[in-house]
Amino acid sequence: MAKQVNSTYGDALFQLAVEQNKVDEIYEELKSLIKVLDQNEDLLRVLTHPEVVKEEKLALVKNVFEGRVSDEVMGTLMIVVQNDRTVAMKSILNYVIDQIKEYKKIGIAYVSSAFLLSDEQKKKIEKRLLETTDYQSMELHYIVDQSLIGGMVIRMEDRVVDSSILHQLERMSSALSQG
Repeated sequence: MAKQVNSTYGDALFQLAVEQNKVDEIYEELKSLIKVLDQNEDLLRVLTHPEVVKEEKLALVKNVFEGRVSDEVMGTLMIVVQNDRTVAMKSILNYVIDQIKEYKKIGIAYVSSAFLLSDEQKKKIEKRLLETTDYQSMELHYIVDQSLIGGMVIRMEDRVVDSSILHQLERMSSALSQG
């Protein structure tokens, strides 16, 4: 159900952005809007509170965001509130951001390593990922996980490449216990 809500509202905004050639503008707006919502939890709390009437929620959204976001984003926010979907507001906005990233061929990868990687190592990882995918740029998230012992684990969409020492030890242990 959540995916359907996200795609219903999110696809409309995404298609509008593409049709009006405002993909970059709306992408930046939505990233900023998510930050605002993350930093102002009380705003979302009021917008999702069942005892706050819809008219007050609409007025709040209008007062806070009108003139600060594009008409397309403002319209989407108002429709989301009007249709009592404020609980899903952030996930709808994140859905549109993901759609735009896919449209702009921006890949997202999570790289876990046992130690902090140098800038040179990060550049090599990014270069290799760009060579082996259809993406034109990468958004990389680095995580230090000392339990890996060495090597790294790269997660991208539904793919995982695990070259960690921990994984190799687990495979050896499993093979020895079966043999």
